[in-house]
Amino acid sequence: MDYTSTLWTLGVSFVLAALLGPLCIPVLRRMKFGQTVRDEGPQSHQKKTGTPTMGGVIILLALTLAFLKFSDRGWALWALLVASLGFGLVGFLDDYIKIVMKRSLGLTAKQKLFGQLLFSIIFCFILHKMGHSTAIGFPGIDGTLDLGYGYYLLVIVIFFASSNAVNFTDGLDGLLSGTSALAFGAYMLIALEATQSQSAIFSAAMIGAVLGFLVYNAHPAKVFMGDTGSLGIGGGLAAVAILTKTELLLILIGGVFVIEMLSVIIQVASFKTRGKRVFKMSPIHHHFELSGWSEWRVVTVFWTAGLVLAALGFILYKGL
Repeated sequence: MDYTSTLWTLGVSFVLAALLGPLCIPVLRRMKFGQTVRDEGPQSHQKKTGTPTMGGVIILLALTLAFLKFSDRGWALWALLVASLGFGLVGFLDDYIKIVMKRSLGLTAKQKLFGQLLFSIIFCFILHKMGHSTAIGFPGIDGTLDLGYGYYLLVIVIFFASSNAVNFTDGLDGLLSGTSALAFGAYMLIALEATQSQSAIFSAAMIGAVLGFLVYNAHPAKVFMGDTGSLGIGGGLAAVAILTKTELLLILIGGVFVIEMLSVIIQVASFKTRGKRVFKMSPIHHHFELSGWSEWRVVTVFWTAGLVLAALGFILYKGL
């Protein structure tokens, strides 16, 4: 495995994202692609209204250019691009409808579901052409379980869970940029250990892209990634976990995203069944804000949790 190429990919992707920021942000502002903030959210967020969003295009452009530059051609390349760009396209359409067409809910649930399902199925087709194993392993336990064609159903579930969990996490300045960089950092190391060059290069390209974007997304954010970025990141994360055969380990490495999604599920279930809310607001990062934490404090605590979970995931993978 060429570690140098991986580091070059990360660096080039970072520089591309950092350079694209000053070019894209004014364009987004002129096109009035501004963020709309929910009235029921923390009052401190109202000042963010009008901040350019759909900045995920910066991440996806930097990612794609760096990945294509340093990766080898093959089925794995197309699988990773279908996952990240396909889910990113679904997010872009959702953002476009909400912001440009002024339809507050964006894509309908059925339309978003169809888009996510479509690109998940295309990914499954590529997996089949690759001869990808349909067996899953269990972290820390020897032995595997072959699911046969049922594996492809698991893949679709992973894509839905990952993309939506990551999407829930995108709610504070720099929160998702930092936590996703840490998760992909773990997967870059795992891919290097597994000698999977495509997944390692892709993970490095994503790290560089989100860190370059973080230059403009850190508090106070000059741009938000929108669903364009969050769904693209979530799709890419699922793809890397699947290609490295660490499907179940994603639950630990992406633990912050899992917690964010569970907080929403618990909140909705509790309100519908008991008429009571468990959290002051979900996803859970808003609960901490409404409890008096500063936005920066919430973000740094979640980054720290992401670092610990990513490190534990890699340690468990190595069997240390």
